[in-house]
Amino acid sequence: MSSSTLAHTVLPLTELGCGGGGALTIERQLSHMPGVMHVYVNPLTEMAYIEYDPTRCSPAELTAAIRRAGYGGEGT
Repeated sequence: MSSSTLAHTVLPLTELGCGGGGALTIERQLSHMPGVMHVYVNPLTEMAYIEYDPTRCSPAELTAAIRRAGYGGEGT
C-alpha cells in the first residue's frame, strides 16, 4: 500500500493517568485493528497519533476501540 492512501488522525484521550501503562494498552488495542498501520500514544499530552487505511477503518471505530479499552476516547 502506498503512503498516499493512508490517513492520519490525532485523537484526544481521557483517564490515561501517568506511568505510561495506559498508553501501551491503547497502542496494542489499536494496532490490532484492521487497517491500522502505526499508532503512537503520548501519555503527557494524552493524544493518540494514528496512521490507518481509511477503506478499512474510520476515526469513529478507532475512538470506539479506545473506549472499549477503558480510556474514554473523545471526538468523532
